[in-house]
Amino acid sequence: MTEELLKTGERIDQLFANDIKIIQNRDVFSYSIDSVLLSRFPRLPSRGLIVDLCSGNGAVGLFASRNTNAQIVEIEIQERLAEMAQRSIKLNQLEEQVSMICDDLKHLLNHVPRSGVDLILCNPPYFKSTESSKKNMSEHYLLARHEITTNLEEICSISRHGLKSNGRLAMVHRPDRFIEIVDSLRKYGLAPKRIQFVYPKAGKEANMLLIEAIKDGSIEGMKILPPLIVHEENGDYTEDINTIYFGTE
Repeated sequence: MTEELLKTGERIDQLFANDIKIIQNRDVFSYSIDSVLLSRFPRLPSRGLIVDLCSGNGAVGLFASRNTNAQIVEIEIQERLAEMAQRSIKLNQLEEQVSMICDDLKHLLNHVPRSGVDLILCNPPYFKSTESSKKNMSEHYLLARHEITTNLEEICSISRHGLKSNGRLAMVHRPDRFIEIVDSLRKYGLAPKRIQFVYPKAGKEANMLLIEAIKDGSIEGMKILPPLIVHEENGDYTEDINTIYFGTE
């Protein structure tokens, strides 16, 4: 069955901590640590509805599925990535829980009820579309990493319309856009509540930011969590990251 689900240039990677397998293609799209961290960052509702925006090859929603009985709807605009995700859903036998919709996230409310979502997960494009670093990327990576088909403000706006009152939005993003992220969240009535900075090594600058916001929540009570460090000085994963990837013995 596994071989039948793979196309030319594809491989299967596994997150051993929760026994999820993801179909990857280096030339098209491959998930990285930001997807893994995002899937574990928020408290997942035990039931209800979770939406994974900008889902790429479906990694975030699939990783989250092992820790909840909620229905998970993944939204991805790129047909090639959405099709890969659909095969990963089948590979993990999660068709009853996880569904993939190939559409622009602008149309989210065509697929889920307004004010009906308990949690939105989003690993969005990090870079503004004017940045020159996009020039040497494939089309798939270009759209995944740069704000061409969507942007931070649009994600906050559609999340506002999709979430229940007190529903939550969890994102991974870049620390250099922290102020912009907070401003956009608050503009759409999403109160930041939990923030964690991720560092490649101790003593280095943060290169990732995890943030969780609540719809219609109070602006008071925001928590800055302890820093999360990915690598030891010798390049090995830290104990925290080893646990996230491989579980506890």
